[in-house]
Amino acid sequence: MTQLTGPRAAPKSGTARQLVILLHGYGADGNDLIGLARPMADYLPDTAFFAPDAPQPCRVNPAGRQWFPIPPIDGSSEVEMHEGYVAAAELLDSTIEAAIAEAGVGREATALLGFSQGTMMALSVGPRRAPGLAGIVGFSGRLIDHAALGLAEARPPVLLVHGDADEVVPHSSLAEAEKGLSAAGFPVNTFTSKGTGHGIAPDGLGLATGFLAEVFGLGPLTDPVD
Repeated sequence: MTQLTGPRAAPKSGTARQLVILLHGYGADGNDLIGLARPMADYLPDTAFFAPDAPQPCRVNPAGRQWFPIPPIDGSSEVEMHEGYVAAAELLDSTIEAAIAEAGVGREATALLGFSQGTMMALSVGPRRAPGLAGIVGFSGRLIDHAALGLAEARPPVLLVHGDADEVVPHSSLAEAEKGLSAAGFPVNTFTSKGTGHGIAPDGLGLATGFLAEVFGLGPLTDPVD
């Protein structure tokens, strides 16, 4: 199966012991999130980062990509949305496996970090199709596939972060996702980023970095030493 490609950032230390896969939002591409590697690498120096480009050109932004079409935005049908989601999930799963093998780390040292539509993919693919991951971080997204949770082979810890001024995905999606994940037995932590719209603010990014350090077994964050 063809694998997704996208920008990568090598571990700051030069040796990969962990891997974070960054899943971008609708209409963007891997370049939109790979920049997160720079501030996170100061605290996760042995972590490699990979930001795959979603498989489809975005219908409303040809320069960007999409994991699946969104009918209210691009005029696609529900059937097209479902078919796109299923195909993207399969492709993302195989890409995750290939990235883990290439990095030379285990699943237990691999985490997903998604934004918006990328969060939707992370919460769907991570538990069911790529069991045994260290954790999942989701920014400004929602839970779209409750059925996948019932088929989960593992229940990694999840951190959900959402701005209370999000004008694209309602902040109420945070509580809805927490409820669904908790009901399925996932350990979930949530954080509301005050005054933040549809984006990733420093407070949320800092919390996510600390969460990743914890699930990777690195302990509490300390100031980086150059």
